[in-house]
Amino acid sequence: MLTPIGVLDDTAEMAAFTRWETRAGGQRTAESALRIQGMHCAACAPTVERALRATRGVIDARVSAAAQCATVRWDPAATRVSLLLAAVEASGYRALPDTAAASRNARQAEARTALWRLFVAGFCAMQIMMLATPAYVSAPGELPADQKQLLDWGSWLLTLPVLWFSAAPFFAGAWRALRARRIGMDVPVALGIAVAFIASSGAAFDPGGTFGHEVWFDSLAMFVSFLLGGRYLEMQARHRAERALEDSCQRLPAAALRVAADGSVESVSLHRLVPGDRVRVPVGQSFAADGVLLEGVTAADESLLTGESRPVAKRPGDALVAGSLNLQAPVLMRVDRVGADTRHEAIVAMMRAARTQRPTLLATADRWAAPFLWGVLLLAGLAAAAWSQIDPGRVWWVLVSVLIVTCPCALSLAAPSALIAAAGTMSRRGLLLRRLDAIQGLARLQTLFIDKTGTLTEGALVCSGVDRLVDGGPHDAASLQRIAASLAAWSSHPLAQALQGPGSGAQGSEHAWRDVHEQPGQGLEARDAEGRCWRLGSARWTGGDADAQDERVSTWLACDGRALARLRFDERLRDDAIAAVHALQADGVQVRLLSGDAPARVRQVAAQLGLAAGTDSALGGLAPDEKLAAIAAAQQRGEIVAMLGDGINDAPVIARADVSIAMGAGSALTRTQADGVLVSNRLQDLVHARGIARRALRVVQQNLAWAAAYNATCIPLALLGWLPPWAAGLGMAASSLFVVLNSLRLTR
Repeated sequence: MLTPIGVLDDTAEMAAFTRWETRAGGQRTAESALRIQGMHCAACAPTVERALRATRGVIDARVSAAAQCATVRWDPAATRVSLLLAAVEASGYRALPDTAAASRNARQAEARTALWRLFVAGFCAMQIMMLATPAYVSAPGELPADQKQLLDWGSWLLTLPVLWFSAAPFFAGAWRALRARRIGMDVPVALGIAVAFIASSGAAFDPGGTFGHEVWFDSLAMFVSFLLGGRYLEMQARHRAERALEDSCQRLPAAALRVAADGSVESVSLHRLVPGDRVRVPVGQSFAADGVLLEGVTAADESLLTGESRPVAKRPGDALVAGSLNLQAPVLMRVDRVGADTRHEAIVAMMRAARTQRPTLLATADRWAAPFLWGVLLLAGLAAAAWSQIDPGRVWWVLVSVLIVTCPCALSLAAPSALIAAAGTMSRRGLLLRRLDAIQGLARLQTLFIDKTGTLTEGALVCSGVDRLVDGGPHDAASLQRIAASLAAWSSHPLAQALQGPGSGAQGSEHAWRDVHEQPGQGLEARDAEGRCWRLGSARWTGGDADAQDERVSTWLACDGRALARLRFDERLRDDAIAAVHALQADGVQVRLLSGDAPARVRQVAAQLGLAAGTDSALGGLAPDEKLAAIAAAQQRGEIVAMLGDGINDAPVIARADVSIAMGAGSALTRTQADGVLVSNRLQDLVHARGIARRALRVVQQNLAWAAAYNATCIPLALLGWLPPWAAGLGMAASSLFVVLNSLRLTR
């Protein structure tokens, strides 16, 4: 019989928090998302990482203390999920599958316990302050010694719940750090609390002894209250971010209505859907998989996936995205992609990966954290030694203040809180990041290389005009376009499809075609009701003037061997392409167009964008290795470069760029190689993302400056004996709170 943890080894249970990949050579690997409880500082993450990586079968593990989560890649042939959870438990923390239900219950329990700890510390601190007030307000000798000692005993008694319940997380974190033979930020905090309690207890029960007669029970309780208050607000901010992720994860329905071959409908689990299934989707339910609309006309809410706030009209043949909401009418869809292959799951996986990334800014802070903490302990020891010579009665007072005021909690939160907040804001604006370091690259971006087809343009051609020939007969240009569009309806060729697009004039045209056939590489031929032979295709096949053919895409319409019209096609720029390019240029970014398409079409697009065609700003006819060489040359000049593309041929270039962004509608390979995905496919969202990235770096600098100023101001005060322990606790909690609240400005 399986234990509760063992149940998680069932592949059906793992589907909620595990993605499967097949590597080259056929090796199957799993990537599981776990929620880690008990981490209170950046130094906790390496302990959990080491415990996971030491487990047999674990390929890689990334842990984020800021997001309280871990991403573990492992070999299912060598280990199990239950063993991963057991390894985390053995390191002194608790791990849960990162599913909505488990995470929601864990958050509720964490919030309830944190609130109780804060309440006990705050309530006891108020009572202790009342008992300490007579000693503060009475004149020397006015308060009898026996009464003061009685009040001190009462304060000692009220401090016990604070010490053993409210301050328990600090002692537990310090013990885990010491067991792992490392130093974490809980170590100086726990040491300060312990020293304050021991020294105050000695003074309370033996006023004439080694510890003197001063007690700091009030300072101890207030310090714990302030620190718990700051951590509670940090926890609330983290929970809001987690709820936002769960909103994305929970957009899929619990079950789907699958239509059988005989027309019957059955409710099945999403895990039972396969490509080719037909699924009915009621109004108000989200689409269970990526696919195509077969029957019905509706509108879909894709805001959570693409950032598009307006409902998107859906007609038969239109693509449907898993997780988007059916708003208007019941419809029938065909399933094309399920599970991890869907765009929804790719987005969720990217959001999870971004939370566990350790950016360069944070890695730098992590490298300095341990030396800094050892410096704190050394400084506290030197201060105690100095004051033992200056004023032995104040040794413990100064020691506690120095230990508390130097805890680098604000420093550890400066970068991750800002970067995670910025990444969340970008995701709501249509850009999902896989790598948080991309924020730094976006902010410092100097050159943006951008692909043409499918990136700057819509990817599909549109009929831009009709050139009516001199001997075109009685038909005007509009009627010739309608005839061409009607004949084009018999073909699936891209140019024929373009003639059927919006504005083609095909609607309402009435032509009864017979003897229709398509000549591969040439075009269409058919006869009308009057028996005339019409052709739509190449210039040579239709009798058009092949010598007049320019580099623009075109097709010809002929009747009975006589060319009547030439139809021209152009790529359609995205609606916001020109505005986005101009905004980036105005912001100091050099925009360069790289394309494998024909130079003539590249020149045409460059002219619309205001780029100098034929120069380094707009190059066409490039092979992938030539694009790669252009990126490398810019990097050799010391430029910070980014690449925005969508096709498979862009994947090598995207992998080379300092910052790489893939279009949401691009190839799967390109999306997996990129640092981020522009799921909205709106270029203006990249402009907004750069603005957010620059704001994020300013916030990080502000946070670091605040943490440095706080330490530079308060440490000397503590060393001089001018900063009481309660003020040190207030300052430390306030500095951490300032950093978190300052970072939350990025969410607006």
